[in-house]
Order: sequence, then structure tokens, then C-alpha cells
Amino acid sequence: MTKTSDIPADDDDCAAAYGPVRDALIPARASYLAGISPHYDEVFHDITQRTQHAGSLGKTDIAALTVWKRLSAQTPWASALMSLPDTHVRAVTQRAVTAVRDTTLTRTEAARTGRGIIWELPGFRTGDALASAILTAAAPTRMAVYDRRAQHALNTLGLPLTPTPGRYGRYLQLLDDLLHHSPPHTPPTGPHATSTPPCTGPATPPTHQTSSQNPALPDPPERRPTPQTPGQAYDQAQHP
Repeated sequence: MTKTSDIPADDDDCAAAYGPVRDALIPARASYLAGISPHYDEVFHDITQRTQHAGSLGKTDIAALTVWKRLSAQTPWASALMSLPDTHVRAVTQRAVTAVRDTTLTRTEAARTGRGIIWELPGFRTGDALASAILTAAAPTRMAVYDRRAQHALNTLGLPLTPTPGRYGRYLQLLDDLLHHSPPHTPPTGPHATSTPPCTGPATPPTHQTSSQNPALPDPPERRPTPQTPGQAYDQAQHP
């Protein structure tokens, strides 16, 4: 499989290099959709609609997304988050929602900025699974969910994504590159699809199909000194 580091800069050559990736994703996504309940993402769609009207996410929304991602809430970060006033949580998420919806920013810049803002809340200092779900609920046609299954699919497809700081922004850049080099009239194959499943990242090719839909355990949260800006916060946070 061609790796991104081996893909040439010329658009025609890039399109040809991404061809095998696209050809693997199309049947993988079809297989994924055939194997899950059509009702599984109802919670996600409900939160997306509420966020559209409210312009922010509260503790109830984050709790619902935790269940949607099938993450454990028996953690110190969950207790710390629930101990905050909902008004504080919404103040932070409102800024993140505004960032990822800002069309004056590229998708990558919006993702990096939004991820940096979410970093301020307990439980979002490391790992991108739940944070990306929040950002995708805020802007489902721009953002995408990242988790360990998405990482496994990228590895299988030969598309490297390292765990160094700024990973979520690089993830969106990688998906943008893939979509840019897809032929016209080809429907999204997972990275930015707006139909069910909503923006859950590339599906694992059939030869490496996983048995579950969405779960990814986030890394344990770590408390770090707060840098001056959201972007600096995100860049200085570790995302193993």
C-alpha cells in the first residue's frame, strides 16, 4: 500500500496514488453500514441538532456522547467534569463550536483550534476520541471522529498518523487530501460522510474488519500548566 510519504505532489499522480485507498474504503464502509443498527447513531444526531440550536454542548450532551462512544465514565476526569457548573462547560464548548464552524479557517486550522479549546476541560488533555466526537457534533459536515479504530484503519491503508501533538489537525488534513484526490461524483467513503455513520473516520478495510462500531478508550487525563492560547495548549499537550 502506498504511504502518504510516498505520494507525489502532482495532482494527477496523487489521484492515482490514492486510488487503492479509495477502492478499499468504499466496500469497507458498505460492510460497516450493513453490520450496525440503523438506530445506533440516533443519540449523536440528537446532540447534533441540539448543538445546532444552542451553539454549545453541556454536561448532559457530553455524557450522552460518552455513552455513544461506549467509554468508561468511572474515571477521575468524569467526576471533575461533572463538578463544574454547566454554564462553565457551555462557555468553553461554545468557543469550540464557533471555531470549528468558522469557514474563514481551513478544516485543519478549525480542527486544531477547536481541539485546543476543548483541552481546557477535564478529561480532554490527552486522547482525541471524545473530543473529536464533540467537535463533530458541532460541525458534522466539517469535522470527523477520531478513535483507535480510525487509527487502525489508517495504519491498514498505509496512511501514517503519528501520536505527536497536533494529531487531530493532521488527521483532518489527511482526510481532506484523500477527498480532494477522489474523482468527481464519488460519494464520501467515511472521512466526512454526512450520512450514517456520521463522520466516524475511515472504515477498516474488509480484510481487517473490526467487530464493534465506534468505541475507543481515551487516554487517562493529565493535568498540565495552561499555556497562553488554545493552540499552544493543544500543541503542548501529549496525545499518546
